[in-house]
Amino acid sequence: MQTIHCTALLAAALLATSGALASGNHAGGHDHNETEAIGKPGVAAKVVRTVNVEMTDAMRFKPANIEVKQNETVRLAVTNSGSVKHELVLGTAKELKEHYELMKKNPEMEHADSNMLTLAPGKSGEIIWRFTEAGEVDFACLQPGHYDAGMKGAVNVSRATGKSVSK
Repeated sequence: MQTIHCTALLAAALLATSGALASGNHAGGHDHNETEAIGKPGVAAKVVRTVNVEMTDAMRFKPANIEVKQNETVRLAVTNSGSVKHELVLGTAKELKEHYELMKKNPEMEHADSNMLTLAPGKSGEIIWRFTEAGEVDFACLQPGHYDAGMKGAVNVSRATGKSVSK
C-alpha cells in the first residue's frame, strides 16, 4: 500500500485551490499569519512542563481543554488508549476543517509535521510546542469520522504578564 504524506498533499491542494503563491503566502500553502497564530515547534530543553493527553475510542481527548501561558513550551505526551488509529493535530479551526476534508478523501495520509502526531492503538508519542500567541489553539483527530464525532479540543493560551516563560 502506498503511503501518501500529508504535508505534500495538503500543500498541493491548498496551492491548487487558493493561489497561495500569487497572494504572497509561503510555499507550504498556509497563510503565514494563521500558521503562526498556533505557535511553533518547541525545543525539548526549553520544556517547562508536560501535559498528558489520552486519545480514546469514545472519540474524545482527555483532557479536551488545556491551559498554558503565552511563550510557554509544553510537551504534549499523547497516548492512544483505543483500538483504532488516532491523531492529534494542532491548528486553527479553519486549518483543521480544511485538513479534515482532505483526510476524508485520502484516509491513508501520514503526518510528518511537528504540529501533528498519528498513533497506532496502544502507542504513545509527543509534540513539543511553543505557544507564542495568546488566544485559543484548536486540536483534533482528523481520521475520517473522528472529527465529526467530536474528537476535538482546545489549548487556551493566556497572555504573558511579564517576563516570557521560554524562548
